[in-house]
Amino acid sequence: MAKNKQKSYYDELKAEILAFLSVNTERPYTLQDLYTHYDVVNKQEKLVYSMIVESLVEDGKVQQVDKGKYTVDANANAVVGRLDHVNSRFGFIRYDATKPDVWVSGDDLNGAIDGDLVKVTTYGEFYKKGDNPEGRVIEIVERGRTEIVGKVQVFGNYALVKPDHKNLHGDFFIPKDKINGATKDDLVIIKINEYSTGLQQAVGEIIEILGKAGENNAEMHAILAEFGLPNKFTKAIEDEAAAISEVITAEEIKKRRDFRNILTFTIDPSDAKDFDDALSFLKLENGNYEIGIHIADVTHYVQEGTKLEDEAYNRATSVYLVDRTISMLPEKLSNNLCSLRPNEDKLTFSAVFEMTHDGRVITEWFGRTIIHSDQRFSYEEAQEVLENIESDVLDPDTQSNEVLEQYQWAAYRFPLHTLNHIAKILKKERFKNGAINFETNEVKFQLDAEGKPLGVVLKIRKDAHKLIEEFMLLANKKVAEFVFKKKHAASEEGNTMVYRVHEPPNPERLQNFANFAARFGFSIKTDSEKTLSNSMNKMMAEVEGTPVQNVLEQLAVRTMSKARYTTEPLGHFGLAFEHYSHFTSPIRRYPDMMAHRLLQYYITLSPKKKSTISGEDFETKSKHSSDREKMAAEAERASIKYKQVEFMSLQDRRTVFNGIVTGVTDFGIFVEITSTSCEGMVRLADLNDDFYEWDKANYRVVGKRTGKVINFGDAVKVVVKGTDLERRSMDLELVGIGDKMILSTTRGGKKPKENPRRGSGNSSKNGRSSDKNKGKRR
Repeated sequence: MAKNKQKSYYDELKAEILAFLSVNTERPYTLQDLYTHYDVVNKQEKLVYSMIVESLVEDGKVQQVDKGKYTVDANANAVVGRLDHVNSRFGFIRYDATKPDVWVSGDDLNGAIDGDLVKVTTYGEFYKKGDNPEGRVIEIVERGRTEIVGKVQVFGNYALVKPDHKNLHGDFFIPKDKINGATKDDLVIIKINEYSTGLQQAVGEIIEILGKAGENNAEMHAILAEFGLPNKFTKAIEDEAAAISEVITAEEIKKRRDFRNILTFTIDPSDAKDFDDALSFLKLENGNYEIGIHIADVTHYVQEGTKLEDEAYNRATSVYLVDRTISMLPEKLSNNLCSLRPNEDKLTFSAVFEMTHDGRVITEWFGRTIIHSDQRFSYEEAQEVLENIESDVLDPDTQSNEVLEQYQWAAYRFPLHTLNHIAKILKKERFKNGAINFETNEVKFQLDAEGKPLGVVLKIRKDAHKLIEEFMLLANKKVAEFVFKKKHAASEEGNTMVYRVHEPPNPERLQNFANFAARFGFSIKTDSEKTLSNSMNKMMAEVEGTPVQNVLEQLAVRTMSKARYTTEPLGHFGLAFEHYSHFTSPIRRYPDMMAHRLLQYYITLSPKKKSTISGEDFETKSKHSSDREKMAAEAERASIKYKQVEFMSLQDRRTVFNGIVTGVTDFGIFVEITSTSCEGMVRLADLNDDFYEWDKANYRVVGKRTGKVINFGDAVKVVVKGTDLERRSMDLELVGIGDKMILSTTRGGKKPKENPRRGSGNSSKNGRSSDKNKGKRR
């Protein structure tokens, strides 16, 4: 435990005594106990101790439970949060995004495991780990996991399951009668029957065998199970979906605005099957354009009170792993009824705008529609149209049919170029208003039939992607504005809407990033949101194409607040929108389904009637959707990490890779391989040419003997030393810094005599071993 920065003797001693009583709550303490513990014999010093205890009692921080006996109520300084058990020796309790997490020693977790909702008491200002207050778990409020995924090892009368999740640090004991047919190296799901008490190992039973470790299907199912995500629908839900009629009746068409005779098309990834958005384009007589953003009308088919509705809510999102999509809705809906496939009539919910050539919205209309998509474009095909005829855009009003028919996709060239022109204006306007240009690299795997990675490529976003994005943003923004501004006999709270909000970043985290960026020569101005966005965009533009681009972009994204769903109209900082919703992807996002229902409700609500919508119910559903979205994103990252490590495990160990230092710690440096975006670690213990010390303040390690420096952002050369698929981790060996090759650190490099044991840098004394080891002044 480390003390806070120096205070006056009295204040420091007061904090120390409070910390001692906060740590040691097994029994009350007398003044004599304190004198004995601190070796106080002088009368004047005893008087100071007595005055301090009286002051703490007056402050309400210490309670006198009996004559002359004092203690601290553990609940007085308690907070409730989730345990992130990042290391077997310690964890963090995350309870408030605006405050430092509470550091808890592994000995003070009181049987809690990663993901548990716990109550933790803190020890006051005297004990801290860096900026984090130190504490201990006093109550497990709610278990975060009842099942876990892991690899089984079977012995004579029992089995052990080693959890897949990196934050679960102990094996689970499986009695012989609960092994249920599992064999060595099976990936299994176990139900936790008894949690570890510290003295006793956790006990479980195997409830599902996923397959052998290393098999692609087994590993992907294990990732889904690890994050509590389903991999199939029940028969009852599939049957309910199958029973939905595919017939669009004449009666239903009469209720809708008909766009079937207007040019309509979709633009999606080449391997997509669920097309939930389409664009229609019509040039008007006044020279303006009618642009329709048509979204699959999922809520027409998925009715409230059905099993499909309950399942969509529970899942809340589709999950995209590297080799498969786990849909929010059964295939009958996601790939058939609701998918806006070409040459089929489809029911949609639309946002339709009359727009000028310079991107101004003249009129807007929202409502249910029917469309008939004329063309399904892949992004590559749409991009080909945009690139191949940039200087000769064909306007169908000024060209003959004979001329138009000479070109493939001729009818779409003028609409696509016009839409692209307007999209660029919309984007420029967003940035002018303070939007921030976050564009991080995404990777895509080339897989064989068995799911083995053959290659890793970086996805490149071009105009076709950005065109679709801008019109989806426009629809999402305008839908949110419409509901927010809709006039009726509203309650004091106003109209209920599910918003996608993105709050401004935490000032302290932002300043830390600004200080970091300054080391690379970038000035991040934090005095206002407008100057912040301008300086961030300037940095993003200048860093493009440099070795540190991906590193700085990822750190910038991490500095920002996380976007979430709520009924509070808090705005979207990153997009610079005052009101913003998710309306355009109801096939794969439950919040969009909620937005559709709320939009339809307010379209039909009479101005004289009061809303009967329960904002509290939608807020609960919004919170659930945010939580599920986070879990899905973590599963996606886990699958990417697994395939990255698997891909690197197949590479020739003699291959030298170019990389960038993406992190520096007291136990190693993280390096991202430039060609594959795969990240691994070079351990300081393996750098045998010198003894390297961590210079935390300057984001670097420095050789004690040679003065050699390895900085965050440095270009390096590495080879793969080892891969661990179970932990989804990779160890690297440093063989070069910049253009200079260095002596192989573990292949013939001579070890220095000084080679002390290296840990994570976070080890500490036990949090509550005995009061004899607590509270001693250093």
